[in-house]
Amino acid sequence: MKEIYAPIIHSLPEADIPVAGIRGWLLQSDGGQLVFFDIEPWAKVPEHSHGAQWGTVISGEMSLTASGQTTRYRPGDTYFIPAGAVHAAVFHTRCYIIDYFEDQARYKIKKIS
Repeated sequence: MKEIYAPIIHSLPEADIPVAGIRGWLLQSDGGQLVFFDIEPWAKVPEHSHGAQWGTVISGEMSLTASGQTTRYRPGDTYFIPAGAVHAAVFHTRCYIIDYFEDQARYKIKKIS
């Protein structure tokens, strides 16, 4: 598959994400985090909640369940998850997604071993 992100994205710090099949690269600011995700088609994000989140699907298909409502998202679609809303995701294909998190420390930088 053709690489979606330019090399400058992969030069950002990698996020320490505790879900198998999900990688991301962080762009950090005092106002929040922007994460460039690369997600395998078998990955699933279990129910959880945190501060507000906005995202856009660059490539692939996913289903997002937020506050009990499930919606399928495809390239070009955007979504917003309000702060505190319980949500989960299932990825039907390999997905490239960009998410903005209002939480400044949503993800830590992955330690290089």
